[in-house]
Amino acid sequence: MLLRFLPLLGLAGLSLTARPAAAQTTTATRAQDSLFVRQNYRKVEQLIPMRDGVRLATIVYVPLDASVARPYPFLMERTPYSAGPRGADNYPTRGPGPSRELSQEKYIFVYQDVRGRYLSEGQFEEMTPALPTAASDQARRAPKGKPQAHDESTDTYDTIEWLLKNVAGNNGRVGIMGISYPGFYATASLPTAHPALKAVSPQAPVTDEFIGDDARHNGAFFLLDNFDFTNSFDVPRPQPLAKYTDLFPLKIDDAYQYYLQLGPLKNANAPQYFNQRARIWNEYLTHDTYDAYWQARNIRPHLTGIKPAVLVVGGWFDAEDLFGALHTYQAIEKQSPGTTNRLVMGPWTHGAWSRPDWSSFGPLNFGQNTAEYYRRTLETPFFNYYLKDKGSFNAAEATVFDTGANEWKTYAAWPPRAALPRTFYLGGAGQLSTAPTSAPADQYVSDPANPVPYAEGVLNNRRNEYMIDDQRFVAKRPDVLSFQTPALTQDLTVAGPITADLWVSTSGTDADFIVKLIDVLPDAAGTQRLVRADVFRGRFRNSFEKPEAFQPNVPTQVKYELNDILHTFQKGHRLMVQVQSTWFPLVDRNPQQFVNISTAEAPDFQKATIRVYHEPGHASALTLRVQ
Repeated sequence: MLLRFLPLLGLAGLSLTARPAAAQTTTATRAQDSLFVRQNYRKVEQLIPMRDGVRLATIVYVPLDASVARPYPFLMERTPYSAGPRGADNYPTRGPGPSRELSQEKYIFVYQDVRGRYLSEGQFEEMTPALPTAASDQARRAPKGKPQAHDESTDTYDTIEWLLKNVAGNNGRVGIMGISYPGFYATASLPTAHPALKAVSPQAPVTDEFIGDDARHNGAFFLLDNFDFTNSFDVPRPQPLAKYTDLFPLKIDDAYQYYLQLGPLKNANAPQYFNQRARIWNEYLTHDTYDAYWQARNIRPHLTGIKPAVLVVGGWFDAEDLFGALHTYQAIEKQSPGTTNRLVMGPWTHGAWSRPDWSSFGPLNFGQNTAEYYRRTLETPFFNYYLKDKGSFNAAEATVFDTGANEWKTYAAWPPRAALPRTFYLGGAGQLSTAPTSAPADQYVSDPANPVPYAEGVLNNRRNEYMIDDQRFVAKRPDVLSFQTPALTQDLTVAGPITADLWVSTSGTDADFIVKLIDVLPDAAGTQRLVRADVFRGRFRNSFEKPEAFQPNVPTQVKYELNDILHTFQKGHRLMVQVQSTWFPLVDRNPQQFVNISTAEAPDFQKATIRVYHEPGHASALTLRVQ
C-alpha cells in the first residue's frame, strides 16, 4: 500500500526488544511528552525507493521550526520491529526520539521498516549478508531503476540520499542508532557509509549469531529465547503487513518442564508448533556448523575504513547481545584504527539504558540512575557534537561500570593495558589457586533427562537476573563442580575477557561445557553471585567449521573465551568457578553423542561421565586479566 505523502516531511519508539524497558514512565510524564511531540513536530509517512526499485516504509518527524535558517540533522533508526505508530494523526506517547533527552534537543527523527518487514516491500533476510566493499560501491553508482545488488549498507545509503534531497530544513548531517536488531542495522550502515553519515551508535548490536549472539554461543543453540522469539517474528509474509500474528498459541507455565516435554529439537516442527512454517528457524538448525550461511552474516569483517564517529553501547547483564557490543567495538578498533570509536558498558540488561530509571537490578543497587547518567553525559552529547556542532564530546575511549566496586571507571583502551593475565587453576578438594596441583580428576554424570537448570524456581520465560543469580541453588548438585579461593586479603579487579582452559574427557562422543565465574560474598549465607558464564559445544573445540567427535575417556583440551567483565572482587570475598555440562532450557540439550542435534531422536540422548583434570600437563584453569 502507498503511504500518504505530505509536502514537508517532518516513527517513533525503540525496537520491540527495547520498548518494554522504555515504557516505565509516569502517566503525567507520558501526557507531557505526548503534548510536546504534537506541539513541536510534524509527522509524515513515505515509501522511499531503493536502487533496485523496492520501496521502504519510512516515518519522519520534522520539528515545526525547521527551516533554512534553523536546520536540523537527521537521527534515524532502521528496524524489523515496525516503525509505527501508523497514521498521520497517530503520534507516539513518548519521543519522537529514542530518548526524552534527544526529543527535547530536537532532531529530524526517521524510523524505517527494513526491507521485507511490516509495510516495506521486498524480501527479508536474517542478518542480511553484507556485499563486498567494491560491489557495494558499484551498486550505489549504478543507474537507478535497474536491478542491483543490495545490502543494509546500500539501503541505508539510498535512504539518506532521498532524505537529504526531499526533506526541507535539514543541515546535511545524519546519525543512526539502534538497540539489538536495530543495533545491527546501525552497524551495517558503517561500511562505505554515505558522506552525510557522521555519527553512529550500535547499541547491543546483533553481530555474530553463531559465535556469541542471539542464536548460538560457541555453537550451542539458545533454545529458550529462540523458540519464543521465532513464534512471533519468523512469520511468513506474502505481502506488506501492518501486524504479524503468532504462528501458534504459546502458553508456558514452567519453561523447564515445557522444553523437556518438547523433547528433541526436531519436534519443534510438529503440527502444533512451527510445522515447517518458520524459515529462519529451519535455517538456524540446518546450518549447525559455522558454514557460509553464518560467516556471511558476520558483519565484523566489513568494519574497515569506517569514517563516521562511533559510540558502541552494551550492558554487562545483557542476556542477548553482550558479545555483539564488545566485539563490534573490537572489530572497529583493529580494522579501522583511525576511527573515532568509543565504548560504553554499563550495569544493564538488554537496552536498559533506554529506561527512565535504572538504579538497581535484582539485589544490586547502583546508588544512581545509570541510564539517565549515560544519556545525559554520553549519548546526547555524542549526537549533539557530531550532528549539531553543539558542545563537546570528550568521552574516554572506554566508559565502563565496575560491577564489584559499584562505580563508573574510564580507560584509555579496552581491555585496559594495565590488566595482565593471571591464571587460577582448578584443583583437588574444590580448590581454586594460582598454582596447579597433582590432584586426581573430578567427575560427574551429565544426564540430558535431568539437566542443570539455568535459574532457580518455576519460570514461564527467560529470567534476566540469571546473569547475577546466586548459584547456591545448583552448587550441591552432583553434576556441578565448584572450585574456590581462600578469602581475598586485598581487592582484586578483573578487566577484560576470561579464558577457560579445560582438560576434560567424556564417556560419550560429544559434550557441552558451561564455565561460571562467581563472586562469593562474606555474608552469613555465603551468597554465590554470578559474574560471568558461557557455554561451549565441545565438538567445536578445534574448529567451528569442522566439528569433531571426542574419543571416549581420553583427556582433551577445550579452550574458549568468555565475554569481558569489569568486576572488583573485594577483600574478604572469594573467587569461585563452577563447571557443568547442561544449562537448561536456556541452551538446548546435547545428546552427548556425536550426532546431528537438529535431527536427533530421543534415544540419541545419553548419560555421560565427564571428568575434569588437574595434573600438570592437563591442568584445567581460568585466566583473568587483573589490574
